[in-house]
Amino acid sequence: MRAILTAALLLATPVLAAPRPDAQLSGLAKDVSEAKLRATIEKLVGFGTRHTLSDRVSDTRGIGAAERWAASEFEALSKACGGCLEVTVPKQTFTGRRVPNPTEIGAILAIQKGTTDPDRVIVISGHIDSRVSDPMNATADAPGANDDASGVAAVMEAARVLSKHRFPATLVYAALEGEEQGLYGGKVLAAFARQRGWRVEANLNNDIVGNTRGAGGEVVRDRVRVFAEGTKSVETPEQANQRRYNGGEVDSPSRNLARFADTLAERQAADLGKLDVTMVYRTDRYGRGGDQVEMLAAGFPAIRITEAAEHYDRQHQDLRTENGRVYGDTIDGVDFPYLARVTRLNTMLMAALARAPAPPEGVKIEGAVSPDTKLSWSAVPGAASYRIHWRATTAPQWTNARDTTAIAETLKGVVIDDWFFGVSSVAADGSESPVVFPGPAGSFVSTTPAVAAN
Repeated sequence: MRAILTAALLLATPVLAAPRPDAQLSGLAKDVSEAKLRATIEKLVGFGTRHTLSDRVSDTRGIGAAERWAASEFEALSKACGGCLEVTVPKQTFTGRRVPNPTEIGAILAIQKGTTDPDRVIVISGHIDSRVSDPMNATADAPGANDDASGVAAVMEAARVLSKHRFPATLVYAALEGEEQGLYGGKVLAAFARQRGWRVEANLNNDIVGNTRGAGGEVVRDRVRVFAEGTKSVETPEQANQRRYNGGEVDSPSRNLARFADTLAERQAADLGKLDVTMVYRTDRYGRGGDQVEMLAAGFPAIRITEAAEHYDRQHQDLRTENGRVYGDTIDGVDFPYLARVTRLNTMLMAALARAPAPPEGVKIEGAVSPDTKLSWSAVPGAASYRIHWRATTAPQWTNARDTTAIAETLKGVVIDDWFFGVSSVAADGSESPVVFPGPAGSFVSTTPAVAAN
């Protein structure tokens, strides 16, 4: 009888409805220009090489010229929006295995301050440096058209589109140096964020997002991969013990950020030309990395956005032809309609996150040895209501939901043992934050101490 009553209650529980397209987000997507993406990549490729250890004095070749050009482009966008962007290039000096001599490495940033919640920050990033087969070769031509001029083009186009609008949270557009030499630009960005006391809600790291022809000859134009860590890089031993026992391995803030991106792509499918988000339960591709790793190490939620089919002949290769096989990361390997769709996804994702209330903090759950589950959380400024989510422990996406205007809710007849739970904030206009899993495993708030940048 108990099983019958519980089943009946669950059938009466609202199930997440099919998402409706958002007109404001659609308008932003339509403003993304394939021609401007192409122009940005052509300009970056034209610097010959953007190797981190390349020329920093020349106005036409090397990383220095590329850095100054990117900053000037952000300045031009700021002028167009009445000074809405703060353009800055924080730098640190590094030495390492691929940086044998002390070298200043920077992060080229354009900061669009939020109107009502400026310390809450959404970051989009790509790395501006490039390389060939030998990571220490700083003089050979290294076009880096796809790796990662494509990501920088997406960043700059998102800045052009979004700087015309205002959002409650702060948006940061970042072109990072030093990725190929050791993720140094990510370190600079993370240190700068901590120095300024930013509450980074999301870092969308776009790295290799413009190619559709894979190494095996397959062509994939309808998917983009989103990589997200499972457990927090900054998890303490005590938190790990709690998580191992009660769950949370697949509900880090980064994982729920990936779910947010997947849901948005489904809702705005008409704007993306059938671009499906494939969630990958890894921090990055197997044995490889990107700048989002350093943001995760600082305690900030971050995902890596990458094309579905990589072509390894076009990554980290000297420009050459061997036995009729062409190597090198040249612009003819970029599929611009595909890159435009990925950029639209990023642009809508930035706007959706920035206009929604912050994810709830202090989410707690109770229900041991009880037929009911209780969740509670702290009130969120700007939230008109909250949405409780739950799903089977083996389900990839949230399947059930219930709305409330309170900051606590009891789910009668929903046994805590059998489900994973979370809570999101909802604004009066329906804008919704990512879902927060209860406890430290799911919290979006970084607890790492602020540090001073060099």
